[in-house]
Amino acid sequence: MTTYVALLRGINVGGKKRVPMQTLRELLTGMGCEAVRTHLNSGNAVFTHPDADGASLAAGLERAVEEALGFSVTCLVRESREIRRVIDANPFAGQDVDPARFLVTFLAEPVDPAAVADLDPAAYAPEEFALGEREVYLHCAAGIRDSKLAKVLTERRLGSAGTARNWNTVTKLADMADS
Repeated sequence: MTTYVALLRGINVGGKKRVPMQTLRELLTGMGCEAVRTHLNSGNAVFTHPDADGASLAAGLERAVEEALGFSVTCLVRESREIRRVIDANPFAGQDVDPARFLVTFLAEPVDPAAVADLDPAAYAPEEFALGEREVYLHCAAGIRDSKLAKVLTERRLGSAGTARNWNTVTKLADMADS
C-alpha cells in the first residue's frame, strides 16, 4: 500500500471552485483510496492506494471533481516519499526563513533550468528561489502577497501546471503521510 499526497490547485479561494473537504474525501474513497485525511480547507489530502500511480490518481481525481462538481481543477499527486524528498532537499535549510513566507510550488513536469536562466537573482533580493526536480522553492522575505518573484515564476514561464504550498503545510502533509 503506497501513501500519497494530493494537492488541488485554486479551490476554496474567493468563493469560487468550492470543494468541501468531506466531498474530496468521498471522491478519493470512491476511487479506491483508503485512510483518506484532509488538511486545511484548501485541497490537501493524504491517503493510501494499493496499486495506482500518482499520475493516474491525479487524472482520476480531476475527472471525479469535474463530474461531481461541474468544474475543472488541476490536481497533483505525489508519493509520500517525494514530499519527504522535497523537505530533505530544502535549499534554505539552516537559514532564518519564516515558514509562512516560504513556498514550494509543486509542478506536474520536471523543471527546465532554461526557463529561469534569464532571471537575475540580485534584481529580486531579498527574495530567493531555487529549482528542485519537480518543484520550485521560493522564499518571499517581505511576504508572499507582494512578492515580485511569485509574479514571475508562473506556470507560463515554467511550462508546467503547478500549485504552491507554504512550508508549514508541506511539513504538516509529510508528517500526516508518515503517521
